[in-house]
Amino acid sequence: MPLDEIQTELGADRQELTNKVDLLNARFRHHSATDVMHGALEEAGDIALVSSFGAESVVLLHMAAVIDKSTPVLFVDTQMLFAETLVYQQDVSERLGLKNLRIIRADQDDIDRDDPYGALNSHDTDACCMLRKTLPLQRALSGYDGWITGRKRFQSGTRSELNFFEVEDGTGRIKVNPLAHWAPDDVRAYMEENRLPRHPMVAKGYPSIGCAPCTSPVKEGEDPRAGRWRNETKEECGIHFVDGKMVRVGAKT
Repeated sequence: MPLDEIQTELGADRQELTNKVDLLNARFRHHSATDVMHGALEEAGDIALVSSFGAESVVLLHMAAVIDKSTPVLFVDTQMLFAETLVYQQDVSERLGLKNLRIIRADQDDIDRDDPYGALNSHDTDACCMLRKTLPLQRALSGYDGWITGRKRFQSGTRSELNFFEVEDGTGRIKVNPLAHWAPDDVRAYMEENRLPRHPMVAKGYPSIGCAPCTSPVKEGEDPRAGRWRNETKEECGIHFVDGKMVRVGAKT
């Protein structure tokens, strides 16, 4: 097929996906997070829930388990996580009865080549995130039509206009953010009402939990994500970027 025809076909596919996302955002604009989760699992194609098993992850995991315990759950083990996160992941998975948990890790050959001593994070956090989290996740997602995230508008400036549904530029996948409009009190209330287990690091001053070398406790009054890559301008690990740029394409609701 000639290049111009290929480009035309790709453009048509992208427009079709954008139209679908626009319709989904319009339809679920005033609906609950649970409704959005239902819509994602029933209407967004073959979709996976990506979970860090961090401070607030249990909310979405519980919603998915209530709807369908066989929902694919992708957990990226960067091999630099807190031991408490690994224990918590096992505990939550067992309690919720998750039947389709997939643990994702970087290719060992890639680690041997790019980070043989496990010190890449000390001088290039972006490269470390790319190696241990972003690339493994992108490979794992290659067979899916979309994925569900736990991002929320209140978490950072880059998320302040987050929609429920997005088109992930460069991949042709739909990204779903059921908790986009939730506030911290909503998260706490849901966890309490459903008696969900809390990540043990939260009680130690970690409201946002990533890899151990790049996560520090947060002081009272600080932004909840202040402990992530402290003293750096970095706000995201990179899994929500394509070609180094923040991606947010879709409905303008």
